[in-house]
Amino acid sequence: MAEPSLADAFPTVLVANRGEIARRVIRTLRAHGIRSVAVHSDADASSPFVREADAAVRIGPAPAAESYLDIDAVIAAARSSGARAIHPGYGFLSESVGLAEACAESGIVFLGPSIEALQIMGDKARAREHVRRSGVPVVPGFDATGLSDAEIADEAADVGFPLLVKPSAGGGGKGMEVVADAAALTDALASARRVAAAAFGDDSLILERLIGRPRHIEVQVFGDVHGTVRALGERECTLQRRHQKVIEEAPSAGIPSATRERLLAAAVQAGESVAYVGAGTVEFLVDADAPDEFFFIEMNTRLQVEHPVTEEVTGLDLVALQLHVAAGLPLDAAPTTRGHAVEARVYAESPERGFLPSTGTVLLFDAPAGVRVDAAVETGSEVTGFYDPMIAKVIAVADDRATALARLDDALSRTVVLGVDTNIAFLRRLCRDPRVVAGDLDTGLIDTLLPVAVEPPSPIMLAAARVAVTTDAPAAKSGRSAPLWRELRGWRLGSAPVTRAPFVVLTESGDVVEEPADRPEPEPSSSGAVAAVDAEGAVWVSVDGRTARLRPLDRRGRMQRRLAARRAAVSETEPEARASMPGSIVAVHVTDGAVVSAGTPLVAVEAMKMEHLVLAPHDGVVQLLVAVGDQVRRDQPVARVTTEET
Repeated sequence: MAEPSLADAFPTVLVANRGEIARRVIRTLRAHGIRSVAVHSDADASSPFVREADAAVRIGPAPAAESYLDIDAVIAAARSSGARAIHPGYGFLSESVGLAEACAESGIVFLGPSIEALQIMGDKARAREHVRRSGVPVVPGFDATGLSDAEIADEAADVGFPLLVKPSAGGGGKGMEVVADAAALTDALASARRVAAAAFGDDSLILERLIGRPRHIEVQVFGDVHGTVRALGERECTLQRRHQKVIEEAPSAGIPSATRERLLAAAVQAGESVAYVGAGTVEFLVDADAPDEFFFIEMNTRLQVEHPVTEEVTGLDLVALQLHVAAGLPLDAAPTTRGHAVEARVYAESPERGFLPSTGTVLLFDAPAGVRVDAAVETGSEVTGFYDPMIAKVIAVADDRATALARLDDALSRTVVLGVDTNIAFLRRLCRDPRVVAGDLDTGLIDTLLPVAVEPPSPIMLAAARVAVTTDAPAAKSGRSAPLWRELRGWRLGSAPVTRAPFVVLTESGDVVEEPADRPEPEPSSSGAVAAVDAEGAVWVSVDGRTARLRPLDRRGRMQRRLAARRAAVSETEPEARASMPGSIVAVHVTDGAVVSAGTPLVAVEAMKMEHLVLAPHDGVVQLLVAVGDQVRRDQPVARVTTEET
């Protein structure tokens, strides 16, 4: 008798997530003839995943706490749409016991593990203790739930510094703080709790000893209802910044075979200890200087962002496999892996500005051919500050690791995102770093490449920007000279005509750059340069994966810049403290009228699950201009610090 189809088991599935993972799940549902239902916030009403689903249900306003984290709204959407199952994706409610319980009460299949497995493994502190009792080695540390800050400080002193503070619920590096000494502990606890509460609805924390040169290795496991748990290989997730993964690969880069076998066995043991069903990832730290040692850090009871690299080396569709085991079907034998796959996460952020998030309208998104691209955006998409800054993943595959890295680098050079800042150029730098190529990795490698220097626009970029301004009708109407005048040759008395007027731009770092008029005419179209003009008349230019936003300056603009520079040279520091990124005010660290010194934290701005402190520009008296909950723009004044002179 033939096995029932997945469409028979699950005619309609609701996807309780957004962005690229929602699109990726919908793709598998469509391939199996399953009707897909998307849920969306107001901010995502026009997003690609909403349009691509067979049906869509609005579940609330833009903040995640009022939409994607609203269990009642998700369940109501499932009931109204006739969904028989809910796929939670990753993040948001993917590890929520509350959602799993609500699904059970409503007769809806939760495409994830059992409630008991979620309760044990979905909480880092409980999971840590559970596997420790099973004989799996764990990093020294403790659960801070229910402890006062003073009690936490005492426990931390016993474990020893440096320490890693991280939320018990959730994952993705959100809320993690490195604490070098006891003096920094209080502020780290407060920040971690704020981010954890906002991202996961739970501010409980655990603290662990920070290992000197750790490598982050995770094992993809799958379990079925018949008691079988299999390991589908490991992934290298060591290249991280602020505990957020940047580049992942499968298999790992040089883990000894004996260590690999022990890792896989320990991961299966962890899954079997909770009768695990569905997709899960058991994460370990491996000491780069002692690769025969490893420590369990957590189990993610869901699909991972980096699951495509496992799919590429095993030939499996892990979303289809989730449906397979949820339908009660048994797992086949573990597949044989072949080749090497590397994934790069494309974030809407500016590495040159300390990786601050970037928001705006995507003027152009052009994905490279020949590789797998899982994207959240397309041309015309809005990138807001409400959600994670990851907007795409680029995955390259080859027979060996060196070729896979080279293919990823080439693909990134052909990935075009205009309208928001991205980390694409930095990703290319990582792909070519000698230590990365050699596989000599640890989680601190990226920090050695910081800060990222600001590079001036290249001649090709300037040429492409000039052509874009010349041919863009809205730009021509923005106060600059009309195309007719720019096309006329410059006649001069007693000398040769100027064949091309100087083209002057202002970069995002505040530098004025001029394209020499006597320079030979470049050919941006043949160089691969791509450009687009935004609503403010600025030109976004992309060449070989590097992007710049350039604001053309006419004579008046250049004069205004010179006058402003003169005023700044003779004046004190400006009194306004400004937001360095768009976002929400999540904390105010001083009171109105307080006397502060230069560098004192004034407020904290949060966007895309990242916090940034705004500091006092100089000594003086504070006048607050914002309150907790206010939305601010980039460069908006949030406080004024006055002195006798100002």
